[in-house]
Parts: sequence; C-alpha cells; structure tokens
Amino acid sequence: MASAAEQLAANFNFGTLAKATELKKRIWFTLGALVVYRIGTYIPLPGIDSTVLTELFEQQSSGILGMFDTFAGGAVSRMSIFALNIMPYISAAIIMQLMTAVSPELERLKKEGESGRKKINQYTRYLTVVLASVQAYGIAVGLEGVTDSSGSRAVFDPGLFFRASAVITLVGGTMFLMWLGEQITQRGVGNGISLIIFAGIVAGLPGALAGTLELGRTGALSTAFILILLVMAVAVVAFIVFIERAQRRILVQYPKRQVGNKMFGGESSHLPLKINTPGVIPPIFASSLLLMPLTIANFSGGQGPGWLNEITALLGHGQPLYLALYIGMIIFFAFFYTAVVFNPEDTADNLKKYGGFVPGIRPGKNTAEYLDYVLTRLTAVGALYLAAVCALPELLISQYAVPFYFGGTSLLICVTVTMDTVAQIQSHLLAHQYEGLVKKSKLRGRRR
Repeated sequence: MASAAEQLAANFNFGTLAKATELKKRIWFTLGALVVYRIGTYIPLPGIDSTVLTELFEQQSSGILGMFDTFAGGAVSRMSIFALNIMPYISAAIIMQLMTAVSPELERLKKEGESGRKKINQYTRYLTVVLASVQAYGIAVGLEGVTDSSGSRAVFDPGLFFRASAVITLVGGTMFLMWLGEQITQRGVGNGISLIIFAGIVAGLPGALAGTLELGRTGALSTAFILILLVMAVAVVAFIVFIERAQRRILVQYPKRQVGNKMFGGESSHLPLKINTPGVIPPIFASSLLLMPLTIANFSGGQGPGWLNEITALLGHGQPLYLALYIGMIIFFAFFYTAVVFNPEDTADNLKKYGGFVPGIRPGKNTAEYLDYVLTRLTAVGALYLAAVCALPELLISQYAVPFYFGGTSLLICVTVTMDTVAQIQSHLLAHQYEGLVKKSKLRGRRR
C-alpha cells in the first residue's frame, strides 16, 4: 500500500488537479473566504478618525500592537472591524489546553472522545466572547484618549454609545472570523484559523519587499547585501521545512494472539515524536511578554516612572538583555507547552491497554520514563531551533537595519501553514486517484 501511495503521489500533475472537481470547489471556496477576510480589514470602525490613528501606530510599530498588526494584515493600524482578528479565539484555545492539564473535569471531557471535544469547543467559544469583549472595551476606552500632535481626537464623539458600538462591532468581527475559519476547515482546504493568520501575514510581504528594494535603489542597502539576504531567506525556509518535517519514530510492537486455529496481531507501528512539538506558541508568548513594557512606555509618552523608561531602554530590539530574555523565554515555554500537550504517562497507559510495547522496554512506568527521556532531548533541540530562527530577525534589524522581520514567528507560521495545506491537497488528490482506480476496476469486472 505504501509503495502504491508513493507512486500515485509522484504522478501528481496539473492534469490530475484539473480533473478533481471536488478539490477545485474547495480551493475556490477557500480563496473566496480569504478575499472576504481581506475586504473586511479595510472597513473602518464607526466613529474614528483614521489619520490620527496612523500617527499613533507609527509610534507603536515596534511594540506589541505592531506584532498584532502583522498577524492581522494591517487591520489594527487601520482599526477595522477585524482589528481583534482571530487572536481572542487562539488565546481561548491555548487557555483551554492549559486548563485541561489542571482541571480533572476538563481532562475527563477530553478523554470522552467526540462528544467531549464538542463540549470543550463550546467552552472555547464562550471564552472567546469574554476575551474579545474585554479587549474590545479596552480598545474603545484607549481610543477615546488618543490625540495627535495637533490635538485632534481619534474618536469623533466619545462616550457610552461609542464604547457600546465599538465592543459590538469588534466582538462581532472576531466571531465572524471564527465562523469563517470553521467553514474553511469544513468546506475548503487546510485549517481555516491558520489560513486567516497566514493571509494577514502574507498581505504585508509585498510592501516589505518593495521597501527593501527601494532602500537598495537609494543606496541605503547594497545590491550584494540584498542578494545575500534573499539567499539567506531561502536557506532559512529550507531549514524550517527540514526541522518541521523531522520526527523521531519510536517502534511499537503488538503481540500475537491465537483465535481458534488462526494467529492475529504481531504488527508493528511507529509512535512519531516531532522535534518542534509546541510549534509557534513559545515565540508568541515570549514576544507578548517582552513587548508589553515597551507598549506601556510608548502610550505614556515618556512621562511614566523612571524605572519603566530604564527597563524599556534595556528591552529595546537588538539589546543584549532583550535577546537573552527572549531566547530564555522561548526555551522555557517550549518545555512548558510540550509538557502540557504531551503526557508520557497517558501515552504509556494507552499502549499498555491495547497490548503495545516498545521493544526492550517494560510496559507502564518504564515506557513512560523512556518516552519522557526521548521527548526531553527532542524538545531541547526544538527549543534551540526556535530560538535561532526567532533571534535572527532581531540581529538583522539592530545590526543591518533590515526594514522587515526576516524569520521569527511570522515565517514559522507561513511555512507550517503552507506545508499543512499542501499535505491536505495531496491527500485529496490521492483520494481522487484511488476513486478513479476503483471505478476502472469495477468497469473491467462488469465487462468480464
């Protein structure tokens, strides 16, 4: 079966894609949904002055708002109806994952299968509404106090009505994106939530490339440096793809059993352990925590406490303390989140329940210790990989004034989402070719 699947995968071409009508419908639906999302990022929040906000976000581009604006495809700087983007839902999902490891009730729901998963998803949606409402109210109150250098207000008519309308609009935008992401997952290709974030990040790529080429034209960056940068970008993408696809496959053997005169079982399978189990969660957590003091200091306009200004100066992009804390937090969150999403004891118990065992390792406690031993070393390599990829853009910006984030969280998201989407397209094409082979075999059987 594996060789047949590999042969079919090798024969994929555009002709096969053209014949897969169901896949074409899914691709068109996905593209249409992403177009709707991009149009929504240009619809402004009612009652605001966009020119005043432009000046504000020029000052905040290096803070946490700049990072959120990158993920939202410019929706935050334009303060559109999708300004919150899908981030409240992602935060709620992460909180629910962490709570599952703490709460016995949620852990019991997780083990119930499909029905438990639906209940956890429902709780995640409720928590999304709560988080989005709190964030939207904070944005509305913050906007009422924003003024530009000439004294013009960002909100034309501040008050209770503006706050209520802003909260309803922003929360509605987040819930619509959550629904749109679920529709893409069910009726399109790929993970809908991931594709929405991917579309927001990629939307800023042409402007970033144009800015880099403009610096080359004016002489601020040399042509040789731009070429080296492009070669380095391709090398980093290839490195990320290699690491994200890398797995440690642990052999799992199942014993033979006799039923009557026949022998069953005796198969072997693999337990795949990824090098980067936590994905992009550690860089997002680390960036959010480190950029918080800088954002507060920018909002205070330098009038805050002296200790806050000192911390902000030490935590500037490219500063040694910032890089040390950034790398340290990435490594910490990589181990912490891996411990949350993968429990060696549960995995060992499940293997023991179904009669599986790792050759040379006793089932139960010894298997759990062995899995923990292997996973700890894989996570160490994965944490160093994340730290290297995310520290690279900080060095490029501080040392060479590269005008966009080369690498980091954005590149990790783009590469991983692209790989997942391509894998889903290949699985659809593979299923289509198998259907064609089955139909041909049926026709031949009827002719005979």
